[in-house]
Amino acid sequence: MFADRVKIFCRAGRGGDGSSSMRREMFVPKGGPDGGDGGRGGSVWLVADGSLNEFSHLMHRPHLRAAHGAHGRGRDCFGASAEDLEVLVPVGTIVRDDQGNQLADLVEVGQRFEAAKGGRGGLGNLNFVSATNQAPTECTPGEPGEERELDLELQLIADCGLVGLPNAGKSTFLAQATSADPRIADYPFTTLSPHLGVAALGGDRRLVLADIPGLIEGAADGAGLGHDFLRHVARTRVLIHVVDLDPPGADAAEAHRTILGELKAFDAELATRPRILFLNKADLIPEDLRTDMVEELRSTLGAEMEATVVLGSSATGEGVRDVLEACWPLLERQPDRGWSVNPE
Repeated sequence: MFADRVKIFCRAGRGGDGSSSMRREMFVPKGGPDGGDGGRGGSVWLVADGSLNEFSHLMHRPHLRAAHGAHGRGRDCFGASAEDLEVLVPVGTIVRDDQGNQLADLVEVGQRFEAAKGGRGGLGNLNFVSATNQAPTECTPGEPGEERELDLELQLIADCGLVGLPNAGKSTFLAQATSADPRIADYPFTTLSPHLGVAALGGDRRLVLADIPGLIEGAADGAGLGHDFLRHVARTRVLIHVVDLDPPGADAAEAHRTILGELKAFDAELATRPRILFLNKADLIPEDLRTDMVEELRSTLGAEMEATVVLGSSATGEGVRDVLEACWPLLERQPDRGWSVNPE
């Protein structure tokens, strides 16, 4: 099961108590106070890790507790501070409190967020010496650590997102373009969770592609788990719209309008990002009919149709490279949405 959402409870460590102690040593009359401070409690930190792509490691460990600080002791012995608890999460993790307020967006490897702050250690009686009180017995307890209930949500980070109806050929496209190995079969909803793959274009040019499960009408409202998966293309800078041309006579225009409508309903800005239209399974269409099909589609869709249209086949690889090459200049003109596989 792909876990892209999880609720966790974080409890930081309590600070150690300060000590109330008087120095007792031969030949040292009126030794005075020597109670040390308590140590700081451990904090809970969320750390973005590039090797993770979901929250399955937290599903059965939702309670995260850091250690307490050690108590202070006599002879000016200060309690040891507890080690912080570092919890690894995938890059692209959004952290929200139990009220739904966004607290952090971890988009870079190594980025950290303090989920719960450790309590401060208490003060030993050594701190309360004054001109009028040379032998104080007062000390303070350690402060409790912070407690928080947090919602973690993963939004995959990719350069390009593959969108389309179920069984349009998106997963096959991903397998052709990258070394990813998504589940592929000739029936709808074969893909049940998002997949990432890296396509090498030569030199230092690389593209990260995200394939999400097929969308159906009403996906923006949650139909077919659409809401859960549409957010995984929210960070992408270019969309690759895969439309199935098989069987001949299939309403490619209606399929196109369905996906575009769902993108607009989910996020109007998402629908305005550069898109490349990949007309898949063109290998099953006679070559003398291909041009007429594209022109008919352009006439039907008008301004809604993408400027860049590539005919090809995910199964044979025809046109896949052309799509990737067309993506590259579009990426260079788009703002980086938090992370890129090709940092400057």
